[in-house]
Amino acid sequence: MATKMLAPSIRQDIYNIYGFVRFADEIVDSFHDYDKETLFNRFEENLHYALNEKISLNPILNSFQETVHKYAIDLDSINAFMKSMRLDLSKNTYKTEEEYNSYIYGSADVVGLMCLKVFVKGDIIKYNELKEYAMALGSAFQKVNFLRDLKEDFEGLSRTYFPNTNLEALDEISKQIIIDDIEGDFKKGYEGILMLPTEAKFGVFMAYRYYRRLLKKLQNTPALEIKNTRIRVPDYEKFGLLTRSYVKYQLKLVK
Repeated sequence: MATKMLAPSIRQDIYNIYGFVRFADEIVDSFHDYDKETLFNRFEENLHYALNEKISLNPILNSFQETVHKYAIDLDSINAFMKSMRLDLSKNTYKTEEEYNSYIYGSADVVGLMCLKVFVKGDIIKYNELKEYAMALGSAFQKVNFLRDLKEDFEGLSRTYFPNTNLEALDEISKQIIIDDIEGDFKKGYEGILMLPTEAKFGVFMAYRYYRRLLKKLQNTPALEIKNTRIRVPDYEKFGLLTRSYVKYQLKLVK
């Protein structure tokens, strides 16, 4: 829904980035009946070929490489993303803040940077001005996902991302520490939204509003319940958010 609020001139390129990152994520999270490492290795080889030759018979990789070359997206960002995705093949626990932050940088922050390159249409000065804010918003989105998906990650994939947190006995204090950290990322991310070009501002603001609503629902949900169920925002609430966000935007209350 938020992506559809982006200007048509940049919307397809955001779809192209999303298709790429979702594809990689599905390999490490979903293909349980197959050798995931072999599949991931093949995907990575095909990615490098697509980026080097500017063509791929895989339509997702072909679309992604077009966007990469169109906006000069950094290869370092792509490599960092692939590094974090590869960790999901073997690493189940993040024991230190350094490990945790490194994973989030590769799995989320750099995705924000890829999207930012599109939002500013390759303007390197504007990109450098906004990159820290884009990374903060990417971190916030990812951490909300971690908190929302505790049950699925812990029980289904045997993963725990939050360091120094006993998920088997998650309490309100531990939950609030996580939420306070996310709120800090959201605060910085919002500052960057205000500086985005018009073509991108409302779409990103809509995504921000959705994730803030999801975080609020998580905050109001007992810690033990978060561990045992997946909290979501129903469709009727999403449409309500869209309406109210549009009104705020049109009245220039987003400033």
